[in-house]
Formats: sequence, structure tokens, C-alpha cells
Amino acid sequence: MTDELSRSEINAAMQLTCEARFDYFVEQVANHGDIWILANDQDQFLKIYSEEDEFEYLPVWPHSALALEYAKTAEEVLKPKSLTLVQFFNRWIPGLTEDGLDVGVFPTKDKIVWIMHPAELKADLQKEIARR
Repeated sequence: MTDELSRSEINAAMQLTCEARFDYFVEQVANHGDIWILANDQDQFLKIYSEEDEFEYLPVWPHSALALEYAKTAEEVLKPKSLTLVQFFNRWIPGLTEDGLDVGVFPTKDKIVWIMHPAELKADLQKEIARR
């Protein structure tokens, strides 16, 4: 996605409820065909460990600006990295599943995030794409 988001669009998206962020994510990714993750200078992607629930997940965003907004809260320097849907479906979904990682859809600073199995996210995205 090359479209820029204004500050007001970023703020509005970041203030959505967890469920509304999930819907926004699916709609935007289906429209633009990109998923955004965060990676450090060694190109290692961000994984978040939930101590409370004892599992790890890959956080994903529908736009680079939203991923960058989240990166501002990180302890290390992180940069947005784009994944096409083809890459995500063909390489990342099987890899995440094999590694036992879930996906956290559009987390924000409030740490409330929609967690799901990678195959479920793939199915939801494919369903939204098929509707178009």
C-alpha cells in the first residue's frame, strides 16, 4: 500500500475497538493486498510473548503508518516491512503454524489485540477477497 494516512486517520484507526480494528484490518488488506509487520535492523520480525497466557504471536497491521505508530512504544528500533498476500499465504501461514505462533491483528498501545490461528486469518481474508 502506498497511500499515506493522515494524522487524523491514524488516530481514528488507533482508537477503534479491538473488534473494529480486526474488521478494518481485513477490509484494508483485502483492498490493498499488503500485510505489515515490524522488523529490527537484523531483519528479525517482532514476536510478542504474552506472559499471562503463555503464548507468542506475530503482530500484523493493515498499513505501514499504523505499524510505525506501534513501533514508537518498542524498546528497540523497529521498521515496518510489507508482505504481499501471496507471501503471507504461501510462506508465512505455514511457517507460523509450524512454529506454533498465532497472529495478533492490529495491536495498539493499549495491548488489547485480536489473537487468532494463522489459518483462520487466511480464511477470513480469502472470504473478504471473494466478496469483492
